[in-house]
Amino acid sequence: MKTLFLAWQNPVNRTWFPIGRLIFDGISYQFSYIQGILAAREQCGLSSLPSFPELDLVYRSPELFPLFANRLLRRSRPDYADFLRWLNIPGDRDDPMAMLAKSGGQRATDTLFVFPSPEPDENGFYHFHFFAGELLNLPPLTASRISRLQTGELLRLVGDSQNPHDRRALMLRTEDDYLVGYCPPYVLDLGFDLSRQSLSLIDVVVERINLPPAPLQFRLLCHLRVQISQDLRPFLGAMYQPLSALNAAA
Repeated sequence: MKTLFLAWQNPVNRTWFPIGRLIFDGISYQFSYIQGILAAREQCGLSSLPSFPELDLVYRSPELFPLFANRLLRRSRPDYADFLRWLNIPGDRDDPMAMLAKSGGQRATDTLFVFPSPEPDENGFYHFHFFAGELLNLPPLTASRISRLQTGELLRLVGDSQNPHDRRALMLRTEDDYLVGYCPPYVLDLGFDLSRQSLSLIDVVVERINLPPAPLQFRLLCHLRVQISQDLRPFLGAMYQPLSALNAAA
C-alpha cells in the first residue's frame, strides 16, 4: 500500500499544514482528511477542498482523483518522456504515486503540494526524493553553481533562522558554501529534533540536474537519507492522524 500526504500552504504568510492522505492499495485510490485540516481552518480559514467537500468522508475511486491526476503530465504529451527523465524515473516504472511523490505535485496556480509517507529500507533508513525549492528567489550565481553540480555530490543542511517567512527553514548548501535551494517544509516533521547535531545525521546528495529547457522547479533533484529510531517514525504527530474513527478504519 502506498501513501501520500496532501499539504496546503497559506499564500499570505506561507504557513503550511498537512491536510489529507491519499492511499493506493493496488486496486483503488482513497482520500481522507487528517487532523491538520482543523488547524488550517482555525488559523487560516481553510474549510475544505472543492474536490472533497465533506471532511468526515473517505473518498474512493478506481482512478486517480482529478485533483492529483492534473498535477502530472499525460502520457499523450510530447514532453512526457522528458518529464520522466527530470524525475529520474524509468519509463516502465511511471507509477502515478511514485511520480507525485518525487515531483511534489506542485503547480504555479495553487497552494497545494504532495509528499510521501515512506517505509524504512532493510537497514532502517528512510529515503526522500525532492526538488530544491525557492530557486527563483536566489542570487544569480546560484544558477551557475547548480549547473556545475555533480550527481552524488554532497549537500549540507543549514538552518536559516533569518528567513523572513520561516525561521525553521532549511537551506541546501554546497561544500564550498553556495546556497542552491531549500528543503521542502515537511522535512521539519520527520519526527525528531532537527538540531545542528541531528542535521549532521541526514545525508543529502544531488540525484539529478535538469538543465534548461527543464522548468526551474525541476532543476535540482535531491536524495535525502536519514535513519530514525522505530519509536520516532516520521509523520506520526497529531496533525497526521485521521480526522475521524471512520477514516482510521479506512
